[in-house]
Amino acid sequence: MSAAARTFWWTLTLAAVVGASGCSTYSHRVNGIRDSFYRNDLAGAEQQVRAGIERDSGDADVLRLEEAMICLANNRPAEAEKLLRAVRDNFDHLEQADLAESAMSYLTDDQRRAYAGEDYERVLVRALLALSNLLHDGSDAEAYSLQTIDKQEQIIAAGKDDKGQNPKQNYQRVALAPYLRGVLREASHHDYDDARRSFETVAAWQPEFAFAKHDVERAVYGRHSERGHGVLYVFALTGRGPHKEEAIEVPSSAALLIAGEILSATGKQSVPPNIAPVKVPRVVARRHDIQEIGVRVDGHDLGRTATITNVTNLAINQYDAIREQIVARAVARRIVKKGIVYGAKEASEMVKGTPASFAVDLAGVAWEATESADTRCWGLLPDQIQVLRVELPAGRHEIELAPVIRGATVRNAPSRRFTIADGDNTYLLAVFPSDRMVGQIAASRP
Repeated sequence: MSAAARTFWWTLTLAAVVGASGCSTYSHRVNGIRDSFYRNDLAGAEQQVRAGIERDSGDADVLRLEEAMICLANNRPAEAEKLLRAVRDNFDHLEQADLAESAMSYLTDDQRRAYAGEDYERVLVRALLALSNLLHDGSDAEAYSLQTIDKQEQIIAAGKDDKGQNPKQNYQRVALAPYLRGVLREASHHDYDDARRSFETVAAWQPEFAFAKHDVERAVYGRHSERGHGVLYVFALTGRGPHKEEAIEVPSSAALLIAGEILSATGKQSVPPNIAPVKVPRVVARRHDIQEIGVRVDGHDLGRTATITNVTNLAINQYDAIREQIVARAVARRIVKKGIVYGAKEASEMVKGTPASFAVDLAGVAWEATESADTRCWGLLPDQIQVLRVELPAGRHEIELAPVIRGATVRNAPSRRFTIADGDNTYLLAVFPSDRMVGQIAASRP
């Protein structure tokens, strides 16, 4: 094969790889789902999720996470649990590295890899499983809570590298998990020591949680509720949670530009100029004004919810801890691509500076330019998971939930009826991404 023919073959190969790379990011593809959800068009959001799964099976798991949030908001906790359980199992399977898939991602970008979830998502999928189960059955909620605690410890332990360093060591823990376990142990009316230890863990993991001290004291004295009373737990998913956006890694782009210029000037072959910037995903917070949820039962104000898990802080904390690894992978991908172009020229015995060499450089530039950061994420997570515990007489009650914004309570609050059982717990869940609730209030005991 002549040098010209080999050049033509390599150019076609690069063009084929370029064509296989996606140009749009996940965040752009799912904007419609999120917009519909926040407008309270849950049917429209769910329809778009299912269309997305049919269109791109590679995004199926992360889209099912979005669908689970839609089901929770729509008072369908059993369906949410089923979806979350399937994603949990798939994420566990995908944690086992697929070498072929990983290698292909170096030729395109990380969107070619099956999405195995971020560390915080693999933990929160179990925490939301516990909440979903509480709302319709409750038999597996404690097991899910224990899984949440175990999973985050497994993730942290696996973060240790060959040098003994572990960037995941300072990951923020999810206090919702031990809180739910404490709630369930306390409801047994005899495992108060277990409840106390769980609430003490909550206080250590989420020291800002306003009710931690009261929970510990109540467990110490072994009192669930007065005779003829039960306990209501109001869980609120407030605000709009974190999302990923594409960012330019400026220092790495500049370093690659300099290195490429040096190699092109001193080597046998040139490499494609570093025109395309290095792109990485970045976890960012979304602005919102909602602070907490005011709870009113039977016409009486009984308090406001407090944050048990700050999802946005959790996600950003974890991203910051492993950011260097994310950047290193993006840089390594660019180096691999430049190495392939350089090797193609060597194999074809090209002469530097010729039109053929220039043509391959152009193909290399186009190849690099198609990279997009992997912005797949669980976008319908809330900013915060909040809770309020209220002791009430057994019987039927009516609750109103009013968001608090800049210290003021929003009127025209949504309401619903529910039942309190003597000596037992009732769980309610509402989703407030803004001053307006999405969906309906879910109750374990209507």
